Amino acid sequence: MKEIQLAVFDMAGTTVNEDNVVYKTVRQALAKWGVDVSLETVLEYGAGKEKYKAIADILEETKDSRTEAVDAKAVHTDFKVMLKEAYATLKVTPYDGVEELFKVLKLHEVKVVLNTGYDRKTAQSLLDKLGWEPGKQIDALITADDVVKGRPSSEMIDKAMEMFGITDPEVVLKAGDSVIDIEEGKNAKCGITVAVLSGAQTREQLESAEPTYILNSLDSLTGVLFP
Repeated sequence: MKEIQLAVFDMAGTTVNEDNVVYKTVRQALAKWGVDVSLETVLEYGAGKEKYKAIADILEETKDSRTEAVDAKAVHTDFKVMLKEAYATLKVTPYDGVEELFKVLKLHEVKVVLNTGYDRKTAQSLLDKLGWEPGKQIDALITADDVVKGRPSSEMIDKAMEMFGITDPEVVLKAGDSVIDIEEGKNAKCGITVAVLSGAQTREQLESAEPTYILNSLDSLTGVLFP
C-alpha cells in the first residue's frame, strides 16, 4: 500500500452529523406529491447522490400507477425550499474524532478534501455552521455543482487530484457512508476505499461494494493509516 497523499471524505453521515435532515426532507418533498416512501427507501436509492438524481431514482424505483406522472424537477424545487427552512434552525456537529483526524492527516502532509452530492450553497451552509474553512481545517470542498457528472462518476475525485497535482490514484483515499461513495472511489481507482457505519447504509449494504475497510466511524481511521 502506497502512502496516502490525498484523503477525500463525504460530508453528511461521514464527517458531518446533520441527523439525516437532507434525506428526511427528500422524503417530505416526495410525500407532498403523494409519493409515500420510508426513510430507509430514500437512503437505499438516494444516499450519496446529487439530490435531483436521488429524487429521480427514488421515483423510478418506487413508481406505480398513482405516482408515475410525478415530475422529479417539481419535487426537487420543493425540496430545495423545504431544506432551506430546515437548515435555518438545524444544529450540525462533526462526528467524534473527525477534527482530530484532519489534524493528524495534515501533520502527515495529507491533503483533506470534502466532497458531496449537495449543491455548493447547501454544502457551504454546513461548513459555516461547523466553522470549517478551506485552507484551515480542510484543504478544499468539491460539490455536485462543480462537476458535470455526480457520483458514482470519479469526476469529483479527479478534480481533487488535479487541484493538488496528484496523478497516481493509488495515493488517494476515499471515505463515505454509502455504496455510491465506494463506487466513486473505485471508479477513480483510489488506493483505499473506506466505508463507515455512521450514516446512511448498513454493513450488509456497504459490504456489497467491497471497500478496503468498513469502520464504525472515522474515529478509528487514524489507527488504520498510522498504526
